[in-house]
Amino acid sequence: MNPVIGLDIAKGESQGQAFLDKGKPYGKSFTIIHTREGLQGFHQLLKDLEAMTGQQPVVILEATGHYNAPVTQFLEEQNYLYIVVNPILSYQAKKSSSLRKVKTDAIDAYALCEFFYKEDFEHHKTRGVQLLNLRNLTRQHESVTGQFVQIKLQFQAVLDQVFPEFKGVFGALYAAVSLQTLLEFPTSEAVLSAGEAKLTERIAVLCARRSERWAKEKAQNLMAAAIRNPFRKAPFQSHLFSMHMYISMLLHYKEHLSTLEKQIDALANEVEEYEIIQSIPGIGEKIAATIISEVGEIDRFNHPKKLVAFVGVDPSVHISGKFTATINRITKRGSSRLRHALYMAVLCGLRRTGSKKLKAFYDKKMAEGKPHKVAMIACVNKLLHWIFAMLKRKEVFLE
Repeated sequence: MNPVIGLDIAKGESQGQAFLDKGKPYGKSFTIIHTREGLQGFHQLLKDLEAMTGQQPVVILEATGHYNAPVTQFLEEQNYLYIVVNPILSYQAKKSSSLRKVKTDAIDAYALCEFFYKEDFEHHKTRGVQLLNLRNLTRQHESVTGQFVQIKLQFQAVLDQVFPEFKGVFGALYAAVSLQTLLEFPTSEAVLSAGEAKLTERIAVLCARRSERWAKEKAQNLMAAAIRNPFRKAPFQSHLFSMHMYISMLLHYKEHLSTLEKQIDALANEVEEYEIIQSIPGIGEKIAATIISEVGEIDRFNHPKKLVAFVGVDPSVHISGKFTATINRITKRGSSRLRHALYMAVLCGLRRTGSKKLKAFYDKKMAEGKPHKVAMIACVNKLLHWIFAMLKRKEVFLE
């Protein structure tokens, strides 16, 4: 016998169906609550199936992000094998097995069991904790960066209505000394009433590593900006409140991003592949950390084309009868973060100081009459083949 349990994972609970063998469902559909007590009950069912069939049952479930974490962690603790299926595959298999338009969790769990007997699946291989930690941190960094950019835009909208001339005072508007100075002197009136001497003193305190002369120069620039500024006071008190709030948020976000970057660097430096990938011109620390964390263990792929398909930059194919599609877009079935990182790596690699090999390949595609974006994706494909070979052989890039 070949027992299997199909689980349709949801938030906080799962719907299950057991099979003793192909075409032999065991009992009715059941529910598993994602608590220690609920998982212990599931463990008892696994033991009963094993005693009945003489073989340890396999659990098959769909990839559902973090919702399946309680179940998969429990199965790993109890040393049970499980299979994680791409939801696109299970959906297509269920669609092809019946013409009826019925969708319930119980039917989905039943369909997963039937799908198990139709295909030859590999058991899920647990990824290294180090790379998973790195992936979580790089994704968190991307998320926080996106929020940081949104706050910047909202802050600039308010600044334009209160102190638009402030933008040219410091070299970088979002430097800590610039934001902290604006926090203390948010309007032209506040700047002019403070005077140059007090402004110089405060700027020197806020940026102690710079000279007194530099602080005095910035104070003079601030005074000149206050005189030029069209608003002496804030038109609305709410603008001052909003600006104070946005500056505080910007300073917090800068601190969080700095901490995240230190954590990412510390983790990435422990991974051998990190230095290997950085040997490719155009790939820096941030892009390298994203690539190795999203790709994971290279041993999961036995051919570079499988890595290309995993990323989602392989061309789609559409042939039906006498029709053959000539405009074939990439599938985009993989990680969008990984595709973005690779695209940015190609952009950097095509610069004057980038990779000569990559530039030659890009020029070749353009000479063939390919559009710019098609040539760029071809370069991403080529870059993935290089990364595959380098990681497999543990060799650095040679120009």
